[in-house]
Amino acid sequence: MTEAQKEAYMDSLDEYDPTFWASKLHFHITDVPFYNFPYTFGYLFSMGIYANAVEIGPEFEDKYISLLQDTGRMTVEELAKKHLDVDLEKPDFWRHALELCIRDLEEFMKLSS
Repeated sequence: MTEAQKEAYMDSLDEYDPTFWASKLHFHITDVPFYNFPYTFGYLFSMGIYANAVEIGPEFEDKYISLLQDTGRMTVEELAKKHLDVDLEKPDFWRHALELCIRDLEEFMKLSS
């Protein structure tokens, strides 16, 4: 834990907490339904946005800025439809996001074996 904190904060903290992980229940609460849903949803939604950006290329920047500008006035479903042209109630967007995760995992497994 200390090594991870030093790396994350570039060794800039005055002190480190080796038991930090133990004080953050959301790291390991698995028996409460939907407790981690916002984290999981946010992660997968951002991966889906990234997958869209990779496909579109540099022109995606303007779409992304527009998406961010609308976040306070639209639902996430509306945002996705308007700015990404996807329907979040269908599995395609989510599968595409997970493909990036799977690719990263496969690369990790290849490099670590």
